[in-house]
Amino acid sequence: SRSDDFTVAMETVTAWAWGPLSFLTFLAFLRRHPTRYVLQLLVSLGQLYGDVLYFATEARAGWSHSDPQPLYFWGYFVGLNGVWVLVPGALLADACRHLAAAQRALD
Repeated sequence: SRSDDFTVAMETVTAWAWGPLSFLTFLAFLRRHPTRYVLQLLVSLGQLYGDVLYFATEARAGWSHSDPQPLYFWGYFVGLNGVWVLVPGALLADACRHLAAAQRALD
């Protein structure tokens, strides 16, 4: 079988970097570790970067890997994959708020 080089590379980074970093972020929040929001920012930004690359490469390929039926395209492809943009986006904004508040307190 032929594999998509981009997908293999992206999922390798996900498995070896973002997966363990997500677990460390979880532990940092459980322990209220000072780096928890920095880790949240890194993991969220990494996820968003992967999402942008995923959608951009698919758009450049003419949406060739997506069923053109409107319900499938908008419901499944855009809607369900959009969750992977909205959740990290919200977590990124949350991390920025906390880090900015900490910086204000130090200033």
